[in-house]
Amino acid sequence: MRPSGRRGRRGIPLLLSVLIAAGAQAGDVPLVEETLQLPVESAATAQRPFRQAISLRILRQPAAGRRPFLILLHGRDGDARRRARLALPIYPANTRYFASHGFVVIVPLRIGYGISGGPDIESTGDCADKRYGDGVEPALRQAQQVLGFARRLAYVDATRGIVVGESFGGLVAIAATAHPLPGLRGAVNIEGGDGGDALQRPDEPCSPDQLRDTLARYGQTSRLPTLWLYSANDRLWGTRYPREWYAAFTAAGGLGTFMPLPADKNNGHYIFSRNAPAWQPAFEEFVASLGLSDLHRPR
Repeated sequence: MRPSGRRGRRGIPLLLSVLIAAGAQAGDVPLVEETLQLPVESAATAQRPFRQAISLRILRQPAAGRRPFLILLHGRDGDARRRARLALPIYPANTRYFASHGFVVIVPLRIGYGISGGPDIESTGDCADKRYGDGVEPALRQAQQVLGFARRLAYVDATRGIVVGESFGGLVAIAATAHPLPGLRGAVNIEGGDGGDALQRPDEPCSPDQLRDTLARYGQTSRLPTLWLYSANDRLWGTRYPREWYAAFTAAGGLGTFMPLPADKNNGHYIFSRNAPAWQPAFEEFVASLGLSDLHRPR
């Protein structure tokens, strides 16, 4: 693990500019931002495991003491060129919001994305032959290692934390509750899914029954609370399938709350970034139910 970016005398003003910029965006409370490289081991299901470093962005308040952790998992674009262009910071406004509520926010840029690089190990196959679990597994493996790393940080409360994921990251967040590590209290799934195409197949994702069965398998061993947030006009999944996926997960034994969100512009799939007031009240109520009610906005 090592800091990325410039070092030495020229690195000092760079660090200060990050602190000032973060503080100006978060209610005048300064936020410490770090970018690190973390070696992880992962592989697609049919490949041998391999190790490489991925980039992590950490955002937190500088206050003394240990704070709960929040692992934020990004989605997956079907276009390889856009995956290669994905860069930190991801979800800058939302990471500031989470950090301002007292979380140590850790955002990993997984293998196959942006500067982390590496092969595409999260592919779930062709539309007619989806294998959703095969794509989620390597992403989950990385998330578990990031979570283990987070619990060792001196400023992290290792007994209290959550995983939050958007789109494909939402599936990974739910999978994390089926294989929980110590300290994980629950997960938030925001518009979770895969195999959608809002232009060619609006509201009709690939092999939705396969994804339903995958989530049912997670529900068999998941015993942590989960929150499922879906917009009324998510054009990748539609309104029918997310409820079916949630029903399969809970019928198999998973614990969850499904919270419908309002429609957002022409495609609510992007509501996490475009309409924060729509999901923030549900999120705040959920973290309070997990024993994180001491978190609050800065005065």
